Amino acid sequence: MIEVVLVDDHELVRTGFRMILAGQPGIEIVGEAADGEEGLALIRRTKPDVALVDVHMPRLTGIELTDRVRRSKLATRIVILTVVNEAPFPKRLIEAGASGYLTKGCAAEELVRAVRQVAEGRRYLSPDVAEALALGVLDGNRVSPFDALSARELDVALMLAQGRDMQNIASLLKLSAKTVATYKYRLFEKLGVDNAVALADLAHMHGMLDNRARALTG
Repeated sequence: MIEVVLVDDHELVRTGFRMILAGQPGIEIVGEAADGEEGLALIRRTKPDVALVDVHMPRLTGIELTDRVRRSKLATRIVILTVVNEAPFPKRLIEAGASGYLTKGCAAEELVRAVRQVAEGRRYLSPDVAEALALGVLDGNRVSPFDALSARELDVALMLAQGRDMQNIASLLKLSAKTVATYKYRLFEKLGVDNAVALADLAHMHGMLDNRARALTG
């Protein structure tokens, strides 16, 4: 039996996923969460085979959640679901440790196929995303400035873009404020920005931040 949890702040989305997956043989929905922090706690508690995770959520983004699951050495495999399908974004998600990437507009059959494939230990990318990534590699061009960031710098960048202060970031990442300040200096330099509002604008431009999170910095 493939155990699955749903992590998405839209109840209707979770309901749709649940209706699709619950009727499939060999798949069981073992829990749901409405934000990233709840989702991480749910994954730690239930230890499902697969977690379907929205990339844009309150409290913890899909990237942050994915990275924490990886660093905690949990066996759960993450499939990211989002409306964003630009190549730079899925590339960063895969690097953060995601096993799959789907757009929310995918067909029900593709969702089921992705869950089964990821549960078997393989990666799954929707065909359009796979094609975009392949073309990006062939072109040899870095089309997103966020590709230059390390995983930890990306964590800090997203939290700053969401309007979190330094002490809060240090607490969430279990780092000293001085270390967070060093990451902030480095990522600002790499991205060519000098304040959190400019960072949020850049993150939104490259699909790293949705309008809800961006509004927090305005």
